[in-house]
Amino acid sequence: MSVARPVIGNVWGLVRPYWSGDDRRRAWGLLLTVMVLNLALIAIEVGFNNWNNSFYNALQNLDGGAFRRALLEFCALAAAFILVAVYAQYLQQMLQIRWRQWLTRFVLDQWLGNQAYYRIAQLDPPVDNPDQRIAEDINQFTANTLDLSLGLMRAVVTLLSFLTILWTLSGTLSFAMAGRIVSIPGYMVWVALLYSIAGSWLALKIGYPLIRLNFQQQRYEADFRFGLIRVRENAEAVALYRGEQAEHGELGRRFGLLFDNFYQLMRRQKRLTWFTSAYGQIAIIFPILVAAPRYFAKEIHLGGLMQTVSAFGQVQGAMSWLVSAYPAVADWKATVDRLMTFERGIRRADALEPVEPQCCGNRLAVHGLTLFTPDRRILLEQVQFSLAAGDSLWMRGPSGCGKSTLLKALAGIWPYASGQICLPVAQRVRFLSQRPYLPLGSLRAALCYPAKAGAIDDRQLVAILHEVGLVHFSNRLDSCESWAHVMSLGEQQRIALARVLLDPPDVLCLDEASSALDESMELLLYARIAVVMRDGILLSVGHRAGLGQHHRATLDVSRFMPAEPASAIRAMA
Repeated sequence: MSVARPVIGNVWGLVRPYWSGDDRRRAWGLLLTVMVLNLALIAIEVGFNNWNNSFYNALQNLDGGAFRRALLEFCALAAAFILVAVYAQYLQQMLQIRWRQWLTRFVLDQWLGNQAYYRIAQLDPPVDNPDQRIAEDINQFTANTLDLSLGLMRAVVTLLSFLTILWTLSGTLSFAMAGRIVSIPGYMVWVALLYSIAGSWLALKIGYPLIRLNFQQQRYEADFRFGLIRVRENAEAVALYRGEQAEHGELGRRFGLLFDNFYQLMRRQKRLTWFTSAYGQIAIIFPILVAAPRYFAKEIHLGGLMQTVSAFGQVQGAMSWLVSAYPAVADWKATVDRLMTFERGIRRADALEPVEPQCCGNRLAVHGLTLFTPDRRILLEQVQFSLAAGDSLWMRGPSGCGKSTLLKALAGIWPYASGQICLPVAQRVRFLSQRPYLPLGSLRAALCYPAKAGAIDDRQLVAILHEVGLVHFSNRLDSCESWAHVMSLGEQQRIALARVLLDPPDVLCLDEASSALDESMELLLYARIAVVMRDGILLSVGHRAGLGQHHRATLDVSRFMPAEPASAIRAMA
């Protein structure tokens, strides 16, 4: 019970939002319709069971008229079964895709909301492969949950429907034991019960490790796929480093984990298949062997025997539902575990609270800011500076001292910090990183990002491409390509700086945003940025000494490192 409660709680936490959300009326309507259709299928199965009696009795009695009537009855039952089965599956799939759509949007809201998509990578340990959990695990969860829950319902209703039939057809088994006559009413029901209990217990014992193996298999598959994507996205760097052997080794290692786990999964499934196959084959002949004594004693006719066998199969199948469904249950449980791990990761990411920037007039100020790594090592401590409109600050220091982390803290995305950050009231703040983001779509959309494509006049876009040295792209505004792969890093940085020139913010923070440019182009663009930001606040991180001429002050960040005295801004000569 102690193990079942968290599982039920986890599943309910995943199921409840949709079935109590804004689409609940449509969802419940579809679910009830699918349930009614499944109940109709069971009613038709009962009809087939009764048909067995009349059909086989007609054969035994050589009754041609009864035989023809039985054939007509079969055609009617078969037509009804086909019609109901088609729409039961169709409406179940409709319900599944609507549930998947709703749950995907719900999880995306959580993942993208409060920047959990970024913070989740800062966890220790991080949550692996969120893309797979959103794209694949949600799909498997909705499909398997519906299949298993409806399958369980069918098993219960089938059991209740055929239990009375089998009890009536079984009659009473009487035999002598120790000089006494022992009578067992409905003995076929008890035989089916014992057969099913034994089968279910063995299936659980053999198949239980499949839950862990399926969980790991999904993880290793996603890790291997992620490694392939990384090679594709960084193909140029790998080629320049001649890193094929290293990449081959890492991909081989990841596939090796996948292979080893799959081999264990394969062996465990082989054992389970040995059992389920034998169990299923024995179930075909077992009821005939058990019912045969009454048939040879002429207590039932051939039709009664076949009806008894059919009813036994339905009862035993319903009672043994777990045996046949266990591989799917194991896969479903692994999917639930992965989704719950992902959800807990999002909650942990939400619990990471970065220093919330405060509004304080028209100044950008930092007071007593201390930055930590995820393992709580101090990067910088007691950082202090203040900038007003028209000020510009160049931050410098050795690589790895925490300059970029300081900008992330200013942006409100670094959760391991303490102190106070103040930003200008009701003003636009923009941060540019060393590697710009170019969205999928047209070049026009990349230039206008994050505004909608078309927000800026084409003449301005062409003029700015000339200004940043990308005139050769001016005739490709409507071309939709993977610009992050088409353009070099320097060209991508020029696109990001072009966005600033097109729509200058009130506060601009640049984190090595021109590091891939040649020095002359860097100084040219910084001169233009200094002009458009003359009434704003400019904060830059960079290593080249030439940047100093475009800033009014400089800050040596290394002075705030733990071993150094915390110093402040010194004015440039």
